[in-house]
Amino acid sequence: MDKILVIEDDFKLQKYIKDYLEAYDFEVELVTDFGRVVSQVEESNPDLILLDINLPTFDGFYYLRVLRKKSHIPIIILSARSEEGEQIRGMEYGADDYVTKPFRIGILLAKINAVLRRAHHRMEESHSAGDLKLLHDSMKLQCKEQVVELSKNEFRLMHLFMKNTGGIVSREELLEALWDEHVFVDDNTLTVNITRIKKKLSLYGLHNVITTKRGVGYVFDPSNR
Repeated sequence: MDKILVIEDDFKLQKYIKDYLEAYDFEVELVTDFGRVVSQVEESNPDLILLDINLPTFDGFYYLRVLRKKSHIPIIILSARSEEGEQIRGMEYGADDYVTKPFRIGILLAKINAVLRRAHHRMEESHSAGDLKLLHDSMKLQCKEQVVELSKNEFRLMHLFMKNTGGIVSREELLEALWDEHVFVDDNTLTVNITRIKKKLSLYGLHNVITTKRGVGYVFDPSNR
């Protein structure tokens, strides 16, 4: 049973969401003390968070930024702020979806199910190459018992490299993996991120696993040490 944590200060809406989702076999917890939102998230360890923007003390964007530094729990924003800029802001800060109020509860349920399906798929999915394992649920890279954090861009590049172990991956493919409609990506961005990945791989003693094929792209081969 998936657990959903509702961070919403409209108590009537809170109850409506809770009653509806429990009818569909979700476990639902409510935040009632808005002075300890982050600690309750950590204690609850939910599978998904519904996050209002207009909250007491701090707004939802603040909590979204704080939570994204700590975890990759799926977060759906609920907000009366329907402006395009606000929705873009929410997605840039790491929200998985953005639902504007008023909303139909059936639409919210469909979005919850879609986000959870993607999250479950990421958790089930992993890529391995030699002693390396890419952990999709936490965006980390593991080698034996050692684990390092990856940025979003580093994760995307490692995902592509490990899917094509031993083969040439072109710079165009790598740039496409980094493409983001909200952030400009150029050749220098790619070079910087590959340099960072190489530095992290070197922590495992893997100094030559990514080699350059001049004018073509790169080859990832963990057998090259």
